[in-house]
Amino acid sequence: MAILISILITFLVVILVLYLVNMLPIDGRAKQIVRVIVIVICILSLLRYLAVF
Repeated sequence: MAILISILITFLVVILVLYLVNMLPIDGRAKQIVRVIVIVICILSLLRYLAVF
């Protein structure tokens, strides 16, 4: 049950960060780079919770 809660919290934080990045007044290329970095960090975090790493 704790793993599910951790995954849910991670997912919600990633959605919040992506929303906040979308609100930043920077150009589209920089937003795309930040989005990719956030998504990669999310995937690595989820893999850690699933005991792949």
